[in-house]
Amino acid sequence: MFYYIKRFMSPMTVVENVEAPSERAAACSKTELLEHYLTVRRFSEELCRTLEPEDYVIQTMPEMSPTKWHLAHTSWFFETFIIKPYLRDYRPLHPQYAFLFNSYYNAVGKMHARPQRGLISRPTVKDTYAYRQHVDAAMEKILETADGGLLKMLTPLIVLGLNHEQQHQELMLTDLKHMFWMNPLRPAFRTEVSAAQHPTPSSGWRRYDEGLYSIGFEGDGFSFDNETPRHQVFLAAFSLGNQLVTNREFLAFIEDKGYRRPELWLSLGWTAVNERGWNAPLYWEQLDGTWWMMTLAGMRPVRWDEPVCHLSYFEADAYARWAGARLPTEAEWEVAANNAPIEGQFAESGRFHPSPPPQSAASDCLKQMFGELWQWTQSSYAPYPGYQPQPGALGEYNGKFMCNQYVLRGASCATPHSHVRRTYRNFFPPDARWQFMGLRLAKDIA
Repeated sequence: MFYYIKRFMSPMTVVENVEAPSERAAACSKTELLEHYLTVRRFSEELCRTLEPEDYVIQTMPEMSPTKWHLAHTSWFFETFIIKPYLRDYRPLHPQYAFLFNSYYNAVGKMHARPQRGLISRPTVKDTYAYRQHVDAAMEKILETADGGLLKMLTPLIVLGLNHEQQHQELMLTDLKHMFWMNPLRPAFRTEVSAAQHPTPSSGWRRYDEGLYSIGFEGDGFSFDNETPRHQVFLAAFSLGNQLVTNREFLAFIEDKGYRRPELWLSLGWTAVNERGWNAPLYWEQLDGTWWMMTLAGMRPVRWDEPVCHLSYFEADAYARWAGARLPTEAEWEVAANNAPIEGQFAESGRFHPSPPPQSAASDCLKQMFGELWQWTQSSYAPYPGYQPQPGALGEYNGKFMCNQYVLRGASCATPHSHVRRTYRNFFPPDARWQFMGLRLAKDIA
């Protein structure tokens, strides 16, 4: 039996498509899948509604991409892996788009250099939207004409493409924030951005007993291949912080000369601190004795009860050591998250900034597990026991990055709600800071 997740409902809601669907069931599944496809595609464009054409083309560092490229690349994914192989007589809008908008799929063909994406003025923004419309029309034709067998085969590819686009929706937001921050005018992406404000309740710890636990995805919904196979891990007893570390708590680290104390830092982290002049989280700056921060609503004073964000792994690890604690492993985080509700302020809220934890929860209740910040773990990004990447070019999606990266768990205020799972493994290099990254502490129990 085959399942796919219906987005923008509960993240675990599924729609069933049986082995031998009737004509009515097949038509219904086509309708559901097309609705799902168009909803995700439209949300990418909704995120761009306040942009001017000039905003679409800027690339402020090699690790980020212009918004125009994100919009085109997500269309290229559907064109490359679904439309070209399965739509007879399809004509690409431009033969060079396959080169311009390939990201890293070497098995598909050559690609334009990533650091040079911001140097390309053509295709224009208008041309890019025309490309999206061209791809959408082709996808609609496939979904309207596919028989039950083809639809069953294509559905996993389409759902993968939509989750891929949701990843790029988050990247669009984080890349735009970096772009606006690099502008001396510090413009706002959304003037209506707001977040709940209230004092942070007292922090506490949640204890977990020693034992054998199972982690990893298993079931009928969507997951990326790096979340599997489900397997057992042995964990010693540990405690997990019940909420994210706040700006106020991190300020104490800064004021205790945390950025100037080599004993707190990993060697590569200490090198990064000195070579790059780090003395606070990314987007913080001190003006007339007051700490300010850049948000997607522009500059404003740091609010001390909010979770500290835009930290590298190196900074999170140094803070944890300073606090007499450590970062959790990804297995510890997932075990703790098993009973935590998947709730928070996700990208659909339009806030795009983390909020303090709710005041009503009990002191040992886990808060802010999802929908605020990605949370660094001490786990290197590596394959699970028995992991096998997908065959062909799609096998390059996750497996090729399992080197020199660390795992983050949870989800951020820029993550679409329906894209979130307890088993989701995000990953970044340890010096990355421009994503919505924060930390939660852990401790060993003797």
